[in-house]
This record gives sequence, structure tokens and C-alpha cells, in this order.
Amino acid sequence: MSLVSLVTPGASYIRNLLLDLSWSHYTKPAVSADHIVDTCHGQLYDYDMDPDTGFLPNSPPLERLPPDFDLWELALASAGDELSLGEDDSPNAMARRESSRRWRSQLRTAPVLPIHTLHGDVACLRRAHHVLAFLVHFYMHSIPPQSAPSERLTVPASLAVPLVSVSDVLGIAPILTFADTVLWNWGLVDPRKPLAPENLKSQTLFTRGADEQNFYVCCASIELRGVEALRVINDYNNLSSTDDAQVIDQIAKSLGRLTAVVNELTAILKSVRATCDPHAFYFAIRPWFRGSDANGPDSPGWVYEGVDPSRHLELSGPSAGQSSTMHALDVFLDVDHRLSKTRLPSPSEQNRRADHTFMTRMRKYMPGKHQEFLLHLASHPRPIRELARHSPALRQPYDSVILALKTFRDQHMRIACLYVVSMSRSTPAKNGGCPVGAMMETLQRESAVRSPVRGTGGNELSCLLKASRDATSRTILEGNIG
Repeated sequence: MSLVSLVTPGASYIRNLLLDLSWSHYTKPAVSADHIVDTCHGQLYDYDMDPDTGFLPNSPPLERLPPDFDLWELALASAGDELSLGEDDSPNAMARRESSRRWRSQLRTAPVLPIHTLHGDVACLRRAHHVLAFLVHFYMHSIPPQSAPSERLTVPASLAVPLVSVSDVLGIAPILTFADTVLWNWGLVDPRKPLAPENLKSQTLFTRGADEQNFYVCCASIELRGVEALRVINDYNNLSSTDDAQVIDQIAKSLGRLTAVVNELTAILKSVRATCDPHAFYFAIRPWFRGSDANGPDSPGWVYEGVDPSRHLELSGPSAGQSSTMHALDVFLDVDHRLSKTRLPSPSEQNRRADHTFMTRMRKYMPGKHQEFLLHLASHPRPIRELARHSPALRQPYDSVILALKTFRDQHMRIACLYVVSMSRSTPAKNGGCPVGAMMETLQRESAVRSPVRGTGGNELSCLLKASRDATSRTILEGNIG
């Protein structure tokens, strides 16, 4: 079945919603040219970003590597026919046990392909990371639970060594990431038409099902709609002065636009409920996302054969917390997830127990250039929150954006509870998941046993989503001193 045939009525629902929201109807602000330094586009290109597509590549990602890497491409192309989830004991899955074993055996004995010929070609490097990361997850999660521990924990050198090498060049974690499943995983339904929500499809799927297709399309649609938010941010950062009343008025209008965009991101996020079935997500899709630490910090992690064992590798797997668009909003608006600033109301005891480093760690799963952009954004000498604090005309528009972002996070919590917590209660819970999903599963277990569950660093992971929402609320200026 082709990916084009998977553009279902559910996916059309998302696209129609985006068209109703008029995502492409963007008008540049009418600020005098005297107040704008026109370096925006140059800066974006320096960070592997595009003024029209944001963090997504400005052309469809490669669909295949050069012939020298057919070993990887052929393995990926056959995975959907040969493999099944190792924990799936249904008749269809059991019928694939032998073909799964042979598929893994071929990779376990395959040579380590050198990647030096890919250096300097970012499109090929992205494709290599995408292919290798999917292969790692296909390999590890097709292994039956009763297999020997060494097999269940070891990523073969044929995958591990080149994935780490490619990741080092791209500055990204050597594991499946949001970039692999969304940013570098899209194609055009009709190549004659431009990139737009109604013309999106995904290249690689674990399940070949419409629910997974729609899940990725929803995430990509949020990234596309977020492009206007990035434009607002860059327009502000390229102002040469904010001392003029006309400029303050235009900034207020831009904040109004930003509020509207964030509200639309919330609507897109909510739309996933109509296009991706929670049961299919939890039991068919989500198990493939699990990373090395999915079973908790005390369980043995994956061993990357052929890689220096003393080297620390970030191996948590994909998460919506790796969206550079959402991080850019947090950085621009000065949302304090680390609780390092004095803001009201004071963090609750539950907030204080949360993992304050989560958002920072998630940056390591982004492309290196996008990480650099966030650092650049954080270094801006004229933060919008400080300007709004001292400009009465900006306080209400600024607070409106924050309230919209809080609503987005409220919706995210509801989605996570529906897709993870409720599903985990409907049947014996499956182990692990993506970082945010694992936290929501921890929440369910904590509720059941009435005792705190702690993650890496002694933090209670169940607190994280609420802490993120509450940190956003504390960014509101009204009544705040910091």
C-alpha cells in the first residue's frame, strides 16, 4: 500500500481545519523600514531554518540515499512486511516471528558502512539519521520479551556505529527523534503542488496505518502553522529600536497575531482526537517509540555495539517536547521551566518535585542548528517580557499570548491522559513509551500505589506536565514581580 493511499478522511479533517484557520494568510507588519534590520532571512538560513517552512526543510526530504547505502534502505523498505512487535502475541504477529528473526540476523551480521561520503550533504545526513533511527527501533522492538537479555539490549554495530557518527555531524541524539518522525519524514501528496497541510504525507511508518499517518501529519501541521509565530519572533528581534510609540503599537498588534496563532495550534492539537484512535496509538504505534530508558532509570539501557561504552548517549526516543517551535515560543516569551526566577504564584510542592531539566534535555534531541537558534534567541538583549513589563500598552497583549499558551498545555495534558492514562487502565499497561508518554504512565502507576514514583535525578515524573503548564501560568505579568 502506498503512502499516498493512506491520506484518509481523517487526515483531510486536519487539512480542512487548517484551511479554515487560514494558516497561509500572513501579512508582514506595517512597521517603518527605519525600525527593521533586514537580517532575518540570513539568520534563519544560518540555523537550517526557512522563512516559509520554519524548522521543516524547505523542500521534501530525500526519499532514498545513494546506492552505496542500499543495505539500510532495503532493510527499511522490508521492515513493514517482515516484522511485528516483539510483545505482540496475536496470530498475525506470531506468524512473522521467523521472518523478524531473519531480518534482525541480516543486520546483526551486516558490515559497518562508512559515512564519510555523506559529509557536506545535509539532506543525505538527515536521511541517513532518519533511516538508521527507524531501523534501530524496528530492530529493538521486534525482539520477543523472552529472548536473551543480551539480544534485547544490544543495538548491532551495523546500525549503532553509523548512527552515532551521523548524529555527531548533525548535533542530534543517536536515537529516533521528533525530527525523524516529523521534520524529516514528510513528502508531498501531489509533487506539482506546494507544501501545505492539505498536501502532506509521511514517508516512513511503523504500522502502515492511517492512525500513525494522521498522528505525524497533525504534528507537521502544528510546525507549519507555527511558521507565522517564528515570523513574529524574528520581526521583533530585528527591530532596531523600541522607543517609538508607533513601534510599540505594532508590537502589540504582533502579539495579537501571536495569540491567534497559538490558539490555532491548540485547535490543530485537539483535532488529533478525530484522526488518530487512542487505542491504536497506545497499543500499535507508541510501543515502537520506546527508547533505551523507557522502563525507568534503574533498568538496563541499550548497548550500542562498537561505540565507546564510556560515552554517554541520549537515547530516550521521540517526544513532542522536542518540537523546536514550542521551545522557541517558550524562549521568546521567557517561560521559566527551571524555576530559576522569582514569579507568582510560588511553585507548589508538586511543581518543585518535577524534573526541571526536562525541556533543556529535550533540546539535545533537536538538530544541532536548531539548538543553536534557541541559544541565539535566548541571548537577545531586549526580551519581550521585560519590554512588556515597562510598557503598559504591551502588558495585556503579552498576557494574552501566555494565556493562549497555557490553554495549549491544558489541551496537551488532556490528550496525554486520553491517549496514555486511559488506555493503560483499559488493559494491563505496556512498558515504556516516549518521554512524555512514560511520564503519563508513571502518573497512572503513582495513583494506583499511592506512593511517589521518581525518575532520573529523584524527580517525580508524574508532575512534569502540570509543572510545565504552571510554569507557563507564572509567566503572566499581572501581579508578578519577576
